[in-house]
Amino acid sequence: MKEVLQFVSKAGAIEGERVAPGLPPDDSRLLDAYSQAVIGASDRISPSVVNIEVSQSISGRGANQREARGNGSGFIFTPDGFILTNSHVVHNARKIDVLLTDGRHFHAEPVGDDPDTDLAVIRINGSQLVPAELGDSQSIRVGQLVIAVGNPYGFQCTVTAGVVSALGRSLRAKSGRLIDNVIQTDAALNPGNSGGPLVNSRGEVIGVNTAMILPAQGICFATAINTAKFVAGRLIKDGHITRSYIGLAGQNVPLLRQIVRYHQLNVETGIFVVSIEKGSPAEKAGLQEGDLIIGFDDQPVAGIDELHKLLTDTRVGHQSSVDLIRRTEKLRLDIVPEEYQEK
Repeated sequence: MKEVLQFVSKAGAIEGERVAPGLPPDDSRLLDAYSQAVIGASDRISPSVVNIEVSQSISGRGANQREARGNGSGFIFTPDGFILTNSHVVHNARKIDVLLTDGRHFHAEPVGDDPDTDLAVIRINGSQLVPAELGDSQSIRVGQLVIAVGNPYGFQCTVTAGVVSALGRSLRAKSGRLIDNVIQTDAALNPGNSGGPLVNSRGEVIGVNTAMILPAQGICFATAINTAKFVAGRLIKDGHITRSYIGLAGQNVPLLRQIVRYHQLNVETGIFVVSIEKGSPAEKAGLQEGDLIIGFDDQPVAGIDELHKLLTDTRVGHQSSVDLIRRTEKLRLDIVPEEYQEK
């Protein structure tokens, strides 16, 4: 049989390898690095992804009460059955059912719900569960490969891929509160993807898929996993989150190296103040739009996630301090956080 010289990329096979025509080529030789990354990541995360079906009672009483059904996604993040999903998927659900990729079906119990970050935790009682590996959303970069897995329109374990389109976005939750530090991606999401994982090329969860803009294409959002870790921990512990707030919207930005060196700062990023609420603690303290927050209550703050962690219920009514850079000057302002009230 006559042999021909076939050249393929380094991602597939060795250059110059002789392959006999008519023989089926090895699939791995045809996969480029991008395909291998998507396949590897989806293989690692898929066993942890679940389909969530909910029943809710709407309008009317007694015999006139109607039942609405919906579905969403989630993922197991502990071996003992804790599942992370979106608040809007399970909020006020009368019944929650969970279907695993291996075909097992469970009834789930609500653990905690936080509409302000659109995150919720539910739990199933099962064995041999496969928890997802959680990554670090602080380390991701614009342009890197991401993969979304979920159940759009009930089509279980659907995989889509794209890139991180932008970081530091703000998205308003249904409660009216801004969710800061949201990841924007062009990995296709549809109704039913909500609550599913957004993962990097290693299969580590870096975000919880939350929303898309319709009818736009390729404008989708995920809550950063660092925010989700904090929220999930508090929900498991207390079932809810009581927050203090200072009343500003911001986004993470890098600091100029000259400023970091001149002021001998412990952080290289800070929070750029985009807007300040009227009558808020931030306004009363004298914060201004354009300020760069670098510390809170004597602790360095490199980003919004860290500030959120510090704004706990114990801060309500207690004077704290905010360290910031205004233009090139370093300032410290006194601030008294207030309890956050849903609007």
